[in-house]
Amino acid sequence: SYTIKFFVGFLSLKLFYLFLIHYYHLNNSITKIQQNIHIPCIDHRITTYTIPEVTVLNKLKIYIIAGTLFVLALGTFSHFFYEWSNNNFIVGLFSPVNESIWEHMKLVFFPMLLYALAVIPRLNKSYPCIISAFSAGILLGTLLIPVIFYTYTGILGYHLPALDIGTFIFSVIISFLSVYWLASNCRMQKHTFLLCAVICFLAISFMIFTCCPPEIALFADPAASR
Repeated sequence: SYTIKFFVGFLSLKLFYLFLIHYYHLNNSITKIQQNIHIPCIDHRITTYTIPEVTVLNKLKIYIIAGTLFVLALGTFSHFFYEWSNNNFIVGLFSPVNESIWEHMKLVFFPMLLYALAVIPRLNKSYPCIISAFSAGILLGTLLIPVIFYTYTGILGYHLPALDIGTFIFSVIISFLSVYWLASNCRMQKHTFLLCAVICFLAISFMIFTCCPPEIALFADPAASR
């Protein structure tokens, strides 16, 4: 399963790199276009649209696609960070330290939180609901990990590494789709403070329960019981 996870991370990182190259060339092409686009109306008058007004509609889509690839890559590689760091305590606060479901929720939470903190300043002016959208998306993607895992294992009676990887990929995609949807309609804007408070609470909980995990199934390490 480690080989499959590493391959997924490498492929996501490669796609993210190709996306950045394509976006760079696209921006260079746009700068060579005239600053105004003229569209004739039925009454033969001219309606003028500036390049920023035309491209802002696609701006969020670009960040959503880039974010999905970024989180898929970083989340996959973060599965190995604790082992690669020789069990460093600080690394373990943000990366899985064992194979429990709780620890695997970090694969979505912290990479997506990092990406959100990086891009929100760039999007906040064009999309005033982006903070609530990202907060809700992070929580949704993180909670989907245990929900899907316990649903399919409850049906099958056992877990499969391929389905675990699929759960991670599906959770990341759904979380970013929800960010796009909520940033566009501002459904969660009135709950911004509550969502941010839950994000902070969950981040602190990850750190505390990494050091002192409760003795319940969510925190149990399957590898330790073998």
